[in-house]
Amino acid sequence: MKPKVLFLCTGNSCRSQIGEGLLRHLAGDKFDVYSAGVEPSRLHPMSILIMNEIQIDISNQTSDDVNDYLDAGIDIVISVCDHAALTCPTFPGNVQRIHWSIKDPFHGWDVDESKLPDYRRTRDDLKARIEAFLSESV
Repeated sequence: MKPKVLFLCTGNSCRSQIGEGLLRHLAGDKFDVYSAGVEPSRLHPMSILIMNEIQIDISNQTSDDVNDYLDAGIDIVISVCDHAALTCPTFPGNVQRIHWSIKDPFHGWDVDESKLPDYRRTRDDLKARIEAFLSESV
């Protein structure tokens, strides 16, 4: 059975969504990958846009509540924002907790091309951390 990895942030609109898409793409079928928020909102269109730039489609991902995953057999929780790390509920069982403090690219819900560099930096930061995670978990 594949390990289940959950990316967690506050709104589940940017960082955790990008992390979910990247790990799913980079790890192939090694993990079951999910994302959630402690205060879920919706998938940000800028997140979709910057992932499309690297040929990863996350447009069908949904913004989910972390509580929906408490009994889902999650093996690894990767929090990607400080607020989510502090407010994350306790998962049952032997769950590995990893925290990456990633700068939030969110600047409102509009699609503003002048904000693309912030989203790209977030994507590239997550990609580097995920690649390191994968090299350690081999």
